[in-house]
Amino acid sequence: MRKSLFPIIVFVVGVIFITRLFYLQIYSTENYDIYEDNAIRKVFTYPKRGYIYDRNKVLLVSNQPSYDVMIIPREVQELDTIEFCSLLKISKDYLITKYKKTSKYSTRIPSVFLAHLSKEDYGYLSEKIRKYKGFYIQKRNLREYNTTIGANVLGYVAEVNRKNILNDDYYLKGDIIGKQGVEMSYEKYLRGVKGIEFIQKDRFNRDIGKYKNGSLDIPSIPGKDLTITIDSKLQEYGELLMKNKRGAIVALEPKSGEILALVSSPSYNPNLLVGRERSKNYVELYKDSIYKPLIDKGLLSMFPPGSPFKILAGLTALQEKSITDKSTIYCKGYYIYGKEKRRMNCHCGGGYRNIYNAISLSCNSYFADIYRKTIDSDNNTKKSFNQWSNHIKSFGLGNYLNNDLPVGKKGVIPDSEYYDRWYPDFKWGATTTLSNAIGQGEILTTPIQLANMTAAVANKGYYLTSHIIKNIDGDSIDIRFRTPIKTTIDSMHFETMDKALFKVYKSGTGKLLQIPGIEVSGKSGTAENFVKINKVKTQLSDHSIFVAYAPRENPKIAISVLVENAGYGSVWAGRIASLMIEKYLKKEISLKKIEKLVINKNLKTEYLKPYLGKPFKINE
Repeated sequence: MRKSLFPIIVFVVGVIFITRLFYLQIYSTENYDIYEDNAIRKVFTYPKRGYIYDRNKVLLVSNQPSYDVMIIPREVQELDTIEFCSLLKISKDYLITKYKKTSKYSTRIPSVFLAHLSKEDYGYLSEKIRKYKGFYIQKRNLREYNTTIGANVLGYVAEVNRKNILNDDYYLKGDIIGKQGVEMSYEKYLRGVKGIEFIQKDRFNRDIGKYKNGSLDIPSIPGKDLTITIDSKLQEYGELLMKNKRGAIVALEPKSGEILALVSSPSYNPNLLVGRERSKNYVELYKDSIYKPLIDKGLLSMFPPGSPFKILAGLTALQEKSITDKSTIYCKGYYIYGKEKRRMNCHCGGGYRNIYNAISLSCNSYFADIYRKTIDSDNNTKKSFNQWSNHIKSFGLGNYLNNDLPVGKKGVIPDSEYYDRWYPDFKWGATTTLSNAIGQGEILTTPIQLANMTAAVANKGYYLTSHIIKNIDGDSIDIRFRTPIKTTIDSMHFETMDKALFKVYKSGTGKLLQIPGIEVSGKSGTAENFVKINKVKTQLSDHSIFVAYAPRENPKIAISVLVENAGYGSVWAGRIASLMIEKYLKKEISLKKIEKLVINKNLKTEYLKPYLGKPFKINE
C-alpha cells in the first residue's frame, strides 16, 4: 500500500493539472487581452479632424501636421538630463514637473510630454529620441484656420481637462477637444474615432515591429466635414464695420433660420489659439476686461431692447383688441402717469399718433398708452399681464432658443409672479411697470433674440429655430431646425406692422438709411446703459440698436445690430444694418459715404471713460 501511494499522488496531481489546463484552454471565459500585455506597446493613431466650410463651400478650417513628444512614465530610465533638456529645448524644472504630473495621471498610459513640435524639430528629434526610453514622437493633426474672421463662430480646440475625461471615456490626457463655437457644438462629429497600433517589444523593451504584422491594428475613422450657414464674406464685412466698436451683429435667413453672420466685436484672429503660443495668447485675451474678446456678444450680451420692442408691444395690443390700426392719441412730447405724476419723455416731436407714425417716429407716449390699455383691459391685472407676457415670449424672447450654439442667455420677460416677488407688499399694475412698453424696465434681450424676433415679423407670424449647421457630410440637419414655430399673433396684424416698419425707412427715423433699389422694413432703438461704479449706479452713453428685414416682399435677411455706448439707434446701428443688407443682397456697396463713416468711427475712448481718473471697481 505504501509503495503504491506515491504513484497514486503523482497520478492525481497530474490529472488535476491536465484538467485545469484543459478548462483554461477550452472553457475559460478569461480570454487573452492584448491591452494588458506588457510586451506590446499600444499607440493611438489620431484621425483627421473634420473640415469646416461656409455656406458657399469656402474652406474655413482644415488641419496641419503636428508632432508631440509622448511619455510612458514607468518606462523612463535614467538619462542625461542636461543633454535631454537641450535636445528638447526645455528646462530641467519642466522635465521634473511634467514627469511628476504625467506619473500622477498614469504610469503606463502615454501622455503628452511636449506638444506641437515644428517640422524642423521633428526631423531633428525623430532619430535621437529613440535613445531615451519611455519617450517617443507621435504625429497628429493640428487645427489650421484658413481665415482671420469668425473666431466666436468657429471656436478653437485645446487639451482636455479632468472634467472632459470624466464625462467621456473617449478622451485621454493630452487629447484635444473643441472649445466654443462650432468646434464645441459639433465635437463628436468633427473628432472622428481614434485608431490603435500594436507594437511588439523584445525582452530588452525595444520595439521590433508591428504585432502580428498589424493584423490586429484598428484604423482611425476621420471626422465628418461640416458646412455651416455663415456667409464668410458677409461675416468679414460685418467685422470690418464693427472695428473699434463693441457690440454684435446677428443676421438670419428668415425662411430657414440659418445664421448668415454672427459678429461679436472686438474679436480676435482664431490662429492665435493654435500651437505652442496658444496658452499665452489665451491668457492675454481672457484678461482683457474692457473689450472681452472671448465673450460672444451676439449670444451673451443682455441689454434692454429699447424701441425695437415697440414692435411686439404694438402687435400684442392689436391682438388683444386694445387698439386698431386707426386708434390715435395726442402726444404732448411727454407722458404723465401714476399717482406721483411721473413723466416719461418723448422725442417724436408731438402730435396725433397712430400705430404707423408711432412706430416710424418712435413715439413713447403712444406705446405707454396702449400698454396701459392692454394690461388694464379688465379687472384682473395679473391675468392680462400674463397674456401680454406670453405673447412676447412666443417670439423667442425670455427663453433659450434651443439652437445649436454652445452658449446663450435667456434674457428676461417678466410675468405676474416676477412682479409679485418684486413687490410683495405692493399692488403693482400697468403704471408700475410702464417702462416695459418701450423696451426698458426689467426687460432684457440678446442680439440673437432680437434677430429671431425680426425674422418672425418678416415671416408674418412664425420663425425657425436659428442654427449654425447646414449639413454634415451631406446628412440632413436636426428636424427641430426645420420645424416652424408659430407666434400667438394673428397673421393679419403683421400686415399692419410691416406698413409701419416700412414707413420707418420712408419717412421716419431711418429715412437717411435707404438703400437704392431695396425696400427695407426696420426699427431704430436707443437703450439706456447703466453700470455700477464703486457700488454707485452710473449712466453711461446709450446703446445704439437697430433691427430690419429686406426685401420687404419675400425677405431674404433679418438683422439685429447692437453698438454699445454709441447713442441713437439710427445713427450707428442703423447705418451698419443698411450696409449689411446691401452687401448680402447686392454683393456690393453703393452707400459709400455711410460705409466710410462707419469704418472710420472709433468708440474706444467711450469705452475707456469709466476707467479714467481714480481706481474703481465696475460691475456690469
